[in-house]
Amino acid sequence: MASTPNVPSPQESYQYESTGTPRWIAVLFGVLIAALAVLAYAGHSIQSRLEQDISRQQDQNKILSAQLEQANSRLAEIKGQVEVTSQKVGLTQSEIAQAKSRSEAIRKAQLASDQKLSSQLGEVRKTSEEKIGSVATEVGGVKKDIEATRNDLEATKGRLERASGDMGVMSGLIARNRDDLEELKRRGDRNYFEFTLPKTKTPQRVGPVQMSLGKTDPKRSKYTLTVFADDRAIEKKDKTSGEPVQFYVKGSSRMGPYEIVVFDVSKSQVTGYLSTPKDSGSSAAAAPASTAAKP
Repeated sequence: MASTPNVPSPQESYQYESTGTPRWIAVLFGVLIAALAVLAYAGHSIQSRLEQDISRQQDQNKILSAQLEQANSRLAEIKGQVEVTSQKVGLTQSEIAQAKSRSEAIRKAQLASDQKLSSQLGEVRKTSEEKIGSVATEVGGVKKDIEATRNDLEATKGRLERASGDMGVMSGLIARNRDDLEELKRRGDRNYFEFTLPKTKTPQRVGPVQMSLGKTDPKRSKYTLTVFADDRAIEKKDKTSGEPVQFYVKGSSRMGPYEIVVFDVSKSQVTGYLSTPKDSGSSAAAAPASTAAKP
């Protein structure tokens, strides 16, 4: 009789399967592996990004380091410039202080000069006022002198008079002294030649003629003189001071006579003047002294 193989029964099969690995564990294990794989991939990705970020950061650090070096270099230059500028500013401040000191000294000197000038101006003003007062006084005196002179002139005009000459011709105005003669000269009606005629043998020229003094009598104010003109001698004898002594020369008859007026007679000389018509003051030719006297 053949034997029948041993086939497990359903209960035995269930017990066998129960003793193996449960299925859900395997699934869980698979899930874990998948999760680990995802985590590994994610970590790798993160690491790559970190490495890239680190690389970029390093590049940026290098750039920043270069910029920092440049900034430090620029800062050093700026610091040097600041130090130089500070020195210059300090020098400028020193110069400004010196300038202020000089300005103050100049101001004080100017103030002193102004005070001195003001004092001098005060003195000048005082002196000027004193001088002006003195000048005003002098002007007042001059006015008085002018007034007195005017009065004298008026008096002189009053003294000037006409008289009949020794030839019976009415004379012009007669001067009694030098002041009167100056007034006649200012009038300019005739030519006037003042003289002081001493007693000499040689005749003296007076204007267009020559004259020689003879005797004098101071007590009686008498005198005698000879006039030389037109080649002749004209003697005027015993004439009195103040008397118009007249004579004619060639060409003067229509213009009037020449006149001699003596206003001072002394022992050795006479003083007076010769007047001639305006148009014949130099027309007479003086005669030589040797010409014979005619009355």
